[in-house]
Amino acid sequence: MRVKQLIVSICIITFLLFILFEKESQEMIKYFPFDESMSFIEAETNLSLVEQTGNDQYKVNWKVDSNLQQPIYLRQDVSLLFMDGQLKGIKSLWKEEESKISLNEDIDESDSSHFEAISYHHGEIHYPNDEIKSIQQMTYDELYVIDSPYSPLESFHKAESDFQLEWAKTLTHTTDQALHYRWKQWMEKLDIASNDYILHPLVNIYEFSSKPLNGFSQAETNKIIAQLWEGLYKEYIIPLSNTSTASPLYMPIILISKNYDHLFVLFNDATNQVQALKQIIP
Repeated sequence: MRVKQLIVSICIITFLLFILFEKESQEMIKYFPFDESMSFIEAETNLSLVEQTGNDQYKVNWKVDSNLQQPIYLRQDVSLLFMDGQLKGIKSLWKEEESKISLNEDIDESDSSHFEAISYHHGEIHYPNDEIKSIQQMTYDELYVIDSPYSPLESFHKAESDFQLEWAKTLTHTTDQALHYRWKQWMEKLDIASNDYILHPLVNIYEFSSKPLNGFSQAETNKIIAQLWEGLYKEYIIPLSNTSTASPLYMPIILISKNYDHLFVLFNDATNQVQALKQIIP
């Protein structure tokens, strides 16, 4: 009888460990060598003003789509939405044996604001003999919403008129001031000399999809960015996705050393403590 109970207990524990391992493996974005034979036929992040919901209220639609030529072992997309430099939302979805992922959400807001969203589209391709390769792409969008009592509700992606240019300048300047103040505090707390680094706000790293880091090829840059997202997903995205916080979460800053041998990702966590991820650049 005791032997039976022991066997049952071992089976239950093994099953629970299997479920836990599966969950942890699914909640990971991991870099593997890139598969040059695979490419996205669609990858897009889109922000749009959809409607006015009431007095001083409007909706912004946050949409992410990606599609591959064929289903692969694991597809995963993650998207970060910032409003005036503060984290507004995180969306993430993984699917097995799938080619397409779509994320869609409406955000209720008020007042004039600058919205920015960056998305990381990722996939794992498994081949015989335990060979694993990966595929990645980043997309970005921004939207200015002008909600003023002196003019009709308006939105734009890129300023065209003088009116839009003035609003974009005002909103961007206000956000930049607030962010640089926070980033300076973080660097001082961690005793990091800003003069030794090139600073990149997190949303700006999508530019490295087609513009390699100084002294690196595009392929080398892609690997560096993939490993950056691997750490960011594990240490920033997953913890914040599972935690609620009343503290404002400011946009992370990427610090790339001027001799290009390492980088830092600085951010404040759910307890408003500054955190630093370090990545060695080979």
